[in-house]
Amino acid sequence: MLSFTILFLGSFSLATAKLTPLAPKPDWQELDRYQQTLTRKEFSNMLNGIYAPGGAAKGLIDVTSREAKIRTSEGRAPYILKFAATSGSARPVPKYWRRRSEIKPVTSRALSGVKIAIDPGHIGGKWAKIEERWFQIGKSKPVVEGDMTLQVAKLLIPRLEAMGAEVHLTRSHAEPITGVRPSQLRKTATASLREKGEKTTSQSIKSESERLFYRASEIRKRAEMVNGKIKPDLVLCLHFNAEGWGDPANPALVEKNHLHFLLTGAWSRKELEYEDQRFEMLIKLLNRTFPEEKAATQALAKSMVSATKLPPFIYRGPTAVRVGNSDYIWARNLLANRLFECPVVYVEPYVMNSRSVFKRIQAGDYQGRKSIGGTSQPSIYREYADSVAAGLAKYYAGR
Repeated sequence: MLSFTILFLGSFSLATAKLTPLAPKPDWQELDRYQQTLTRKEFSNMLNGIYAPGGAAKGLIDVTSREAKIRTSEGRAPYILKFAATSGSARPVPKYWRRRSEIKPVTSRALSGVKIAIDPGHIGGKWAKIEERWFQIGKSKPVVEGDMTLQVAKLLIPRLEAMGAEVHLTRSHAEPITGVRPSQLRKTATASLREKGEKTTSQSIKSESERLFYRASEIRKRAEMVNGKIKPDLVLCLHFNAEGWGDPANPALVEKNHLHFLLTGAWSRKELEYEDQRFEMLIKLLNRTFPEEKAATQALAKSMVSATKLPPFIYRGPTAVRVGNSDYIWARNLLANRLFECPVVYVEPYVMNSRSVFKRIQAGDYQGRKSIGGTSQPSIYREYADSVAAGLAKYYAGR
């Protein structure tokens, strides 16, 4: 399991290691458990096809016929990962999670024996404005993503439990689970801004401190909970999407509405130059979560596309790569999914500031159907929860 001790440093150079803000210095010996667990072909296919496409890892991870030489801290010897000679001789992959085929149901219910963690994206509540996940049109009900994801999560719990799943939440209220607050991160924020070549004004330091609070400290604390305590078979990361709404004091509604899913992958060269990101990528690759993530996500995508009728969001540029032939499923490097050492399904439906979605959010949660914008529709929260539950039931029914 990764160690997530937070480092309050003014510089990200620790024993010549280049680290991202608040990241712990990797203990490369933790990879010893993965020695000879996969072949050179398997390693190279995953590295070049999903995790570091376009040769992003070249010079940082050098692959020979028998081993991978992985750069650690500058000036130190590389870490050597030995490959299995053949798939048949490969050692078992050490992991806390179970593949679908490894979960033995104890009842006839679709999710019997499955352990699921739900991560309601963001924090919400009084923190939503800091997170920039809050907007309001006139005197309408504020749109707060963190509150909305938690509402979906709480609707999902009884649905999944009724099908036999053991369900855990990473948070149950609109409060952070990290004990760190922005005021404690000013020194780290200053160093972060300097490393990025940005000005260190009082406002920029305040903004960067807040960003590190909710995008780094909070997410790392949730990963610590998932990997160290819950140890699920699958994590559901629930989000709502948005298009740019311009001036926060006068946000704009748009016509666009779409849906997509994210798997961990597509590290860039710049990202892999950070030692912690190199290490975290290798943990995901060696844990062999990708096949399970892909299969589960495909099942959810089919269910949610059928329920929502939403078109896919298409990424333009190098930050994400399409997974398989689906326009709905993409690999992307996000802290919020790469730190979980188990399969992750990361869901991004509905554009919150879409005119049609905004109307549904204003209608709140309700049973049955209502006429919204001249169309009979279910609660957006229940449509979300029902379609996720249906996709998981379909996937695990294939055991």
